[in-house]
Amino acid sequence: MPPSSRAPLAALDARLDAVVGQDGSPASISAWWGGLDGEQWWSRRDDVPHYAASTMKLPLVIAAQRLVVAGRLRPDEAVAVDDRFASVADGSVFAMDEDDDQDPDTWAALGGTRTLAQLMEHAVIHSGNLATNLLLGRVGLPAVAYVLADAGCSSGTVVGRGIEDAVARRAGITNTVTAADLARLLTLVARRDPALGGPEVCEPIEAVLARQTHVDQIPAGLPAGTPTASKSGWIPGVSHDACTIRPDAASGREPFVLVVCTTVDLPMDQAARLVASVAADVWAAG
Repeated sequence: MPPSSRAPLAALDARLDAVVGQDGSPASISAWWGGLDGEQWWSRRDDVPHYAASTMKLPLVIAAQRLVVAGRLRPDEAVAVDDRFASVADGSVFAMDEDDDQDPDTWAALGGTRTLAQLMEHAVIHSGNLATNLLLGRVGLPAVAYVLADAGCSSGTVVGRGIEDAVARRAGITNTVTAADLARLLTLVARRDPALGGPEVCEPIEAVLARQTHVDQIPAGLPAGTPTASKSGWIPGVSHDACTIRPDAASGREPFVLVVCTTVDLPMDQAARLVASVAADVWAAG
């Protein structure tokens, strides 16, 4: 179905306006829906920055894969697993909290090693925080910034620190994303764009996104069995998902990208259902 024939999503916008309210609160819901060529079919406040939560892991793993392809990192290299890291703000040491992580496998290796490939996998499919900080230590913040710049992302998307770096957070160093920029990254990956390194970089990245285990947001709003490749992020008050959807050819639907970012004071299960409901409305409109 060509984009021009898609029904306007005015009813969805109105429903989301009601969720956000008009009381001057900082609540916001952003979205971007469009084709793999980057053409936008519908959007809502897609340039508004949100705290990134775990969606910052998307440009991080892209950066890691680019370094692998360039021969600067090896997938099989052993990375020492430690839970203590230096703050980017002042170099002070902070320790991570296992209770705040969804990835017990990486924690089980504490004092041992995990390969770079394992850290990439666990940072995405289990949204592992320890795996993420270990990976960031090998990749470096500049390499992530190069990914964002090469993708043409806006100043609203920044990866400035690792996870649980409270000193940096208090200093105003943070991680933010916009729906438009997450969509930009996914569309470039989906079409194997040379800006990110072509098929050698993009195919492995989409493959790991397709093995995602946290699928209670956008994938949950789609018909069962719809192929997806996604990265979500959530903390209290924040729930995001960025997803590439490749419907079966028999469905007659073309592939697309959907990103939903919510900064709303809702319990996390309700916020996940809200994001899923946006996906369901988009599917119905498309």
